[in-house]
Amino acid sequence: MKNTNIQLTSTISEDNKLTLALQDIDMPQPGNDEVVIRIEAAPLNPSDLGVLFSAADLSTAAQSGTKQNPVVTADVPAQFMPSLKTRIGKATPVGNEGAGTVVAAGSSPAAQALMGKMVAVIGGGSYRQYHCANIQSCLVLKEGTTAKQGASSFVNPLTALAMVETMRKEGHKAIIHAAAASNLGQMLNRICIADGIDLINIVRKPEQETLLRDMGAKFVVNSSSESFLADLTAAIVETGATIAFDPIGGGQLTSDILNCMEVAAARDMKEHTIYGSDTFKQVYIYGALNRGPITLNRNFGFAWAVNGFLLFNILGKLGAETVATMRKRIADEITTTFASHYTHQVSLSEALQLSSIAAYSKQATGEKYLITPQS
Repeated sequence: MKNTNIQLTSTISEDNKLTLALQDIDMPQPGNDEVVIRIEAAPLNPSDLGVLFSAADLSTAAQSGTKQNPVVTADVPAQFMPSLKTRIGKATPVGNEGAGTVVAAGSSPAAQALMGKMVAVIGGGSYRQYHCANIQSCLVLKEGTTAKQGASSFVNPLTALAMVETMRKEGHKAIIHAAAASNLGQMLNRICIADGIDLINIVRKPEQETLLRDMGAKFVVNSSSESFLADLTAAIVETGATIAFDPIGGGQLTSDILNCMEVAAARDMKEHTIYGSDTFKQVYIYGALNRGPITLNRNFGFAWAVNGFLLFNILGKLGAETVATMRKRIADEITTTFASHYTHQVSLSEALQLSSIAAYSKQATGEKYLITPQS
């Protein structure tokens, strides 16, 4: 094992500056129940971009340093600084997950059993060459699985499965999902087909409709279409969907979903009431692709809720046994149901080139980046 280790960090200073840089850090030494993983692949997820860029205005981004050790700076608008006070002056490691080979292990039998294995790992700071993690944070991948195939074993797969388990636990019978052509959306589509669950996919482009229908999706509606609300309502009537997951957040899509649910529910009402139907309608917001205000046009009665959906909080509610079953399914199906597809691969230094940042910060559907720290 080499003696050098490089990690990507994000720092916000008191003078309203974001700085992205590569740091030389010590090689980690594993504790009893820890392993050191040579990180060979780590995805760029939206949640990673939140840590990476925080509230910085990327239109002000500037580059310095060298090709091998680039430094990127950007301004952070003053109004966001109070909410970032716990980050000021701290070099925050970036990267929620990744995969690679275990090259060192602690003294416990469970840690020693992972030596030489290909594992996926979740936890802060995966955008580095060598990462130390507790064995509980690791998922042993099936023999023959590559780091690239296993890099996205946690965030998207667990989120998609958590959506299905939440639907079941709360007594719903079908799901609505927005921005449904994403990597996560494609996973959710495959899960629902395999498990016999009706899924209404909301997209915004005809080619995304085609993509999902070619994957076997039965219900796909286009939010850019003039008939969107009618199409969504018809799909809700057919499926009985009363739970939705929205990664967009801002705007009125959440409101539109609730209103269409109410229209579908009101079809069975025998008498009019100013309080609307008693069918409970739930929308979970799990992203912020639109950072603007969430607009709710109240035409959906009183039996409804809009909540945040944060993966780690949800996993705690689902319980250890359910999560263990989810993790096993992911490991078994990582190259099929939970396969991720990447359009670009970049090294740690390439990830800090302005041209790369301009591309992956758009979070465009079908444009997923993979960081390869060893290259």
